[in-house]
Amino acid sequence: MFKINTHLFTAEGPSAVTKLASLGPGVFLDLKFHDIPSVVGGAVRSAVALPGVRLVNLHALAGTAAMAAAAEAGKSGGGGAARPKVIAVTILTSHDAASLRRVGIDSRIPQQVRRLALLARQAGLDGVVASPHEVRAIRRACGPEFLIVVPGVRPAALSVSGRKDDQARTATPAETIRAGADYLVIGRPITAAPGPVAAVRAILEEMAAAAP
Repeated sequence: MFKINTHLFTAEGPSAVTKLASLGPGVFLDLKFHDIPSVVGGAVRSAVALPGVRLVNLHALAGTAAMAAAAEAGKSGGGGAARPKVIAVTILTSHDAASLRRVGIDSRIPQQVRRLALLARQAGLDGVVASPHEVRAIRRACGPEFLIVVPGVRPAALSVSGRKDDQARTATPAETIRAGADYLVIGRPITAAPGPVAAVRAILEEMAAAAP
């Protein structure tokens, strides 16, 4: 899928979704809605009506009512396997324990992510977004059908160099797949690479080596 985040959507709006959807792979609309339940529900309903959208997300910290509203709104996008999936962001991969404490969340990150994932499942969502570090715990808690979408993926070469950009909790593609992730979100290791095509090929090789 192509991921459209708030940068592109703010600049180009729904036309960006239409243009990228026409290329075929589908769209992950990564807008991370965080508002009162009625607003989140309306936003998700509009998002899943756009062409080619396969995934759309909101923040789990918006609360259980907002997640339930999003889950219900997601049903308006059609039925069966073709229905866009609605997922919740647990804790952003830029956070570490210290940054969470500064905003008043004292729980350890793994426990907080697991708690939010369970709430998302109970609210009827299809899955969550979480860092590579929490994938195994989410899979154990939420089962094999629950989607786990994972940013903070850094190819082996970047992991050796220590480069994380603004991500605090990262892992390689192979490590993330072995942990049980369904989708890997990989942006800057490709877009910031001197040779993006070569970077993609290297990532695909890492992923293939990790496949069972």
